Amino acid sequence: MARRLDVTGADGVRLAAWDHTAADYAAAGHPGPGHAGPGHAAADYAAAGHQGPGHQGPGHPVPDQAAPGRGDWSYPPGPESRGIVPQPGPDAVARPGGLRPARVPQARPSGAPAPGVLLLHGLMGHAGHWAPAVRRLTGGHRIVALDQRGHGASEKPPGGPFTREAYVADAAAVVEQLGLGPVTLVGHSMGALTAWQLAAERPDLVRALVICDMRASALGAASQRAWQDWFRGWPAPFPSLEAVHRWFGDEDPWVETPNPARGAFFAEVMTERPDGWRPVFDPEQMLTSRETWVHDAHWDSLAQVRCPTLVVRGLDGELGRAEAQEMVRVLPHGAYAEIPDAGHLLHYTHPEAWSEAVEPFLNGVLTP
Repeated sequence: MARRLDVTGADGVRLAAWDHTAADYAAAGHPGPGHAGPGHAAADYAAAGHQGPGHQGPGHPVPDQAAPGRGDWSYPPGPESRGIVPQPGPDAVARPGGLRPARVPQARPSGAPAPGVLLLHGLMGHAGHWAPAVRRLTGGHRIVALDQRGHGASEKPPGGPFTREAYVADAAAVVEQLGLGPVTLVGHSMGALTAWQLAAERPDLVRALVICDMRASALGAASQRAWQDWFRGWPAPFPSLEAVHRWFGDEDPWVETPNPARGAFFAEVMTERPDGWRPVFDPEQMLTSRETWVHDAHWDSLAQVRCPTLVVRGLDGELGRAEAQEMVRVLPHGAYAEIPDAGHLLHYTHPEAWSEAVEPFLNGVLTP
C-alpha cells in the first residue's frame, strides 16, 4: 500500500506523491522517506479517488494482454512476456539471460537510506499505473510515484501552466522536498521526457534515468490535430462504466478490431460525476500539455544527459527500434532493452518482463 505525501510544486501547485516504501521504513522505526510531518495524510490509491492508469492516444490500443481493470490496484496482469532482448550501450554488459549491469550490487550498510527512485507517468496517467511493476522491484529502493499536475490526485489549476518548464520544475521540487536526490528517474511517455529534461538541466539531482517508450523526434501538427479530434469525439459523459468499456474497446473509431482490454483500461481513468462518467483529467489540459512538446524534437536535451540511461521499448510500442537505438547512441552512457509482445504501456501490461529489464539496471547504477 502506498502512502500519500503532499508536495508543493512550481507556482504553488499542490502535488500528490505516493511513497511505496513507507511501510518498510515504519517497520524499521523510521518515519518514512520524505516524511512530510503532521497534516500530510497517508492513504492508499483508492482512498484518494484514483480510478486507474491512463495513457493511450488515438490509434494506439492497449494490447490484448492487458489486465481487466479494477479500482483496487490489486488486479493481476495478463499473460506476460519474459523474454528481454537486450542491446546494451557502451556502459552496459550483455550476459546470458538479459541485460546486466557492469557492477554487482552490494548490500547497503545497516541504517543507510535506500536510494531514491521517482516514477513519472505519461499523459492521462497517474501514479497508480506503476503499481503492478513496483510490486516486482525487489532491490530495496526508495520508490516514490508522482501524480503530475493535471493528473490523478494532484491539483488541476484552471489556468495552468502546463508547460515543459512547469512539469520539470515540479519533478525537481519533489526530489528536493522529499530528499530523494541524487535520484533515479523512471519515466513513461511524457513522463520520460520530463525525466530526461530534468536530468539535462539538473545533473546534481539525478543519478540515473530510465526512458520508457518516448520518442525524441517531433510528432508534428497532424498528430496534435488527431488528438484534438479524438478527444472531441468522446461521447462523454458516459452513462455507465460498461458504456466506457464498450466505446473505448470497440466503438471508438480509432479501434481497428475489438479490444476489450483497451475498454477496461480507459474505464480506469473515469470517475462518476452527477451527469455520468467522465475522465479524472480535463482533456483540454491534456491537449495543452501535449502542445508544448509534440512540435519539437528533443535530441539536444537528450544529448545533454550525462548519467547512465536505459531506453526501454515495447516491440509494438510507439518508439521504433531504429529511433530507440539512435537515442542510445546519442546518450553518453546509454543502454537498450526491448520487451517482446508489449506495446506502449509496457510497464503496465507486462510488469514482470518490464521489471526484469529495469531492475538489473537500477541495481547496477545504485551500487555504492
